[in-house]
Amino acid sequence: MTSEQSQAHLRMPAGLFAELAAGGGSTQALAFLERGERTRRLLLLRTLLDRFATLPTPLTPPGRAWQVVKEAAARAPEPVDRLLLAPATGGWLAHMLRRLHGTATGPDLWAEAGHLCALAVSASLLAGTTAELRVPLTDGCLALPGLGLARLPAARPGLTPGHARTHAGTLTLTGPDTTGTTRTSLTLRPTTIGLTTGRAGSESSAAGGAPAGRLPTRCGGGADAEAGSVGEGCACPDGVGANGLAPGDDDLASGGAASRGACPDGACPHGAHPDGTCPDGKASDGAGWLPLRTLTARTCAGPVAVPLDDLDPYRDLDDPLPPARLEDAEAWAWQRVFEEAVALLDVPGGPGPGRIEPALIRAVVPYGRTAATPPAPPTVPVSASSGDSYGGMVISRPSSPLALAETLVHEFQHSKLAALLHLFPLLDDDREERYYAPWRADPRHLTGLLHGAYAFTGVAGFWRDRLAATGDEAEAETAGYHFALRRLQCRLVVRTLLTSGRLTPQGRALVAGLAATLDGWLREPVPPAALARARTAARLHRTEWRLRNVAASSSSHSPLRFRPDRAFWPDRRTHAFADVPAAPRTPDEHLAAGDAAAALAGYTEQLADRPTDPHTLAGWIVAHATLEPTRATRRLLTRPEQLQPQPSG
Repeated sequence: MTSEQSQAHLRMPAGLFAELAAGGGSTQALAFLERGERTRRLLLLRTLLDRFATLPTPLTPPGRAWQVVKEAAARAPEPVDRLLLAPATGGWLAHMLRRLHGTATGPDLWAEAGHLCALAVSASLLAGTTAELRVPLTDGCLALPGLGLARLPAARPGLTPGHARTHAGTLTLTGPDTTGTTRTSLTLRPTTIGLTTGRAGSESSAAGGAPAGRLPTRCGGGADAEAGSVGEGCACPDGVGANGLAPGDDDLASGGAASRGACPDGACPHGAHPDGTCPDGKASDGAGWLPLRTLTARTCAGPVAVPLDDLDPYRDLDDPLPPARLEDAEAWAWQRVFEEAVALLDVPGGPGPGRIEPALIRAVVPYGRTAATPPAPPTVPVSASSGDSYGGMVISRPSSPLALAETLVHEFQHSKLAALLHLFPLLDDDREERYYAPWRADPRHLTGLLHGAYAFTGVAGFWRDRLAATGDEAEAETAGYHFALRRLQCRLVVRTLLTSGRLTPQGRALVAGLAATLDGWLREPVPPAALARARTAARLHRTEWRLRNVAASSSSHSPLRFRPDRAFWPDRRTHAFADVPAAPRTPDEHLAAGDAAAALAGYTEQLADRPTDPHTLAGWIVAHATLEPTRATRRLLTRPEQLQPQPSG
């Protein structure tokens, strides 16, 4: 693997493109996307190396750090390739390019450029090679991509240069101590830790041991040590302890004794050993090794291990972040919901839209909470992904495995489309935000519209599979609603894209593939009540969107003009209409239950107090059109803003 090597032109076979255009993608199609991402990252890295050549730095020069990576790749190509393709690596590359162009901020540039030295250390550890590098330390900590965080005892605060030596999977890290006059050091064998709850109902033993069904802990150790192939706990060779500390490291430079602290209740989210102690070894002052945790599961295709990344500084979608370590209970909560979500996704039937092989997810970044309390909501309040970080996704944990499974599908669809956009010019986008997106509160540009259509086509496929798999009437109502709603909304957006006049030939082929998938789905049966609620919810969202965003105009042929007072608004109806209310009380509930007359009466009463409220007015318009489906009410549904008073000025 070199940044200098000549890359052959990537030519995607027509059959693979057709699979992706339909919203799905076989193993071969997704492997091609990864190949494209690998090529792109090598090209970006070559650009950075050229720019770094003249950057003053107290660290190992970037060219030498890259040479260490290449030497590691020659010995162990697969783990080093995974490191190169990790979402956080893509995030770092993109962030550094933005910094060099003056569109991003961060710590001292030499320290951010020095992240390449940390990548080189990780690559050397994974391959078992020997290397020495000067690395950037933040408060005595070195984040090692794909592995975890090393923490020196009694280290000097702030940004400082440190020294890392690797040999046969062991790391010796040194740096200035708090006085700045002497050195502090740490020797350890970095590991990652696989979480597990043991699917199929396994429990912790009565004696308080770790849950059964543990997947192996993954150790560094070179090309001869296959990741994930060791046995119970962490079988660390060469006498290095299971806590990641080598013999003799009990006396760290700080004078603190290294210890393995027992986890409460015998439940260790780091992968407890049979004696119930915790391998997250650390000295009394917090020094030692903080391992990257991995979410684990078993599927028909084999075991799955996905990093739960709360440590890497470039795990987010923007500027670098400090570590935000999850508490043990929150890590276990993630493992439980992930394991059940993977079980939902582990269905036969081929690589169609809405299906995902969980092993293709490269990282899950927890968002917004580090503790298990208060309880997580059933839905996913926040999820995001970036085209720079293929296969990575930032997610706020839900309590519902179904919600997490849907989100994994949604965000991976974004990754697939972003990879396609790196390979093909799909549209000529002027970036003007003027289009209606049925899943957004604000107007969108064409690229955002395409991303939404591709992602929600996957979501529609996910619910289609749930509808086909369930024999429960209530579950069928919910799945049928989501399937019907998303296929209808996506087809509307696909029509907008096809008539925009801004698609390239490849873009038109892609969107035509989505249209063919959706047209086929629109002919599939859905429970009648679920279909009716989906149509009503779609009308409500579009009506309220126009009331809140669009200014009235004298002609239906005039270009859209947007209200100067438009603002974000919460969509409270899309999820609320998924289920039939048992005892309707509010106008919305009456409308969801199919009683448009009761809903209309309720909205009329509310409008007497709040005559310009867009939420209530949208409900009144849709209920009125449901009861009286005339040309006049259809015209009102098309341009509801004509009823809304406009802001002065």
